[in-house]
This record gives sequence, structure tokens and C-alpha cells, in this order.
Amino acid sequence: MLQALIGPLTGLVGDHFKRKAEEKQATHERKLQVIQSDASWENKMADATQSSWKDEFWTIILALPLMAISFGVITDNSEVIERVRMGFEVLGELDDWYTYLLFLAISASFGLRSADKLMNLRKK
Repeated sequence: MLQALIGPLTGLVGDHFKRKAEEKQATHERKLQVIQSDASWENKMADATQSSWKDEFWTIILALPLMAISFGVITDNSEVIERVRMGFEVLGELDDWYTYLLFLAISASFGLRSADKLMNLRKK
């Protein structure tokens, strides 16, 4: 009688472990597909930016306040520094929706896919 129970019980346990192994394999394959699609997306974005000038444009725009402040310090012209400060105050008063769109446009031009993480840093 014990022999009659061991055979089916062994089959059930074996089937259970087989299904678990298949689930793990399927999960592993899905993760590999995600990794491959991410790499493919990054390659496509790198190819697309080969002839793009957007990142250079935004780099210059973002560097202008630094250059203006440096110019003001070197030439001892506090009016330039004050105008940069006023510009940042005005930028700080912009509607949130515009600030977010601008942030997303700049992030996209630099190929930053994790803009949401950077936006969370802004909120802190």
C-alpha cells in the first residue's frame, strides 16, 4: 500500500518542481528581453544623436549663466551678476507645467531616460 502512495506523490512533487523551474526560466527570459530592448533603445538613441545639435544647444544655454557670472567677476561688473540673479528669479516663478516640459526636453536631448528620478531630486 505504501508503494501505491509513493509513486503518485513523487509524481506530484516532481511536477511541482518542474513548473517552478519553468516559471523561473520564463521570468529569466523576460528579464533578458527587457535588457536587450533597453540596449537596443540606447543604441538607437545614440545613432539618432550623431547628427543632432540639441545637446550642444542646451549645453551652451545651461553654461551661459556661469559664463556671465564669470565675466562679471573678472570685469568687476556686479550689474551682470545681478541680471543673472534676476533671470533665475524669473525662471523660478514660471508655471510648474512649463518647467517640467523644459526639463523633459533637456533630458531627452541628453538622452536621460531616468528623468523621473532627477525630478524627484528637484522636489527634495
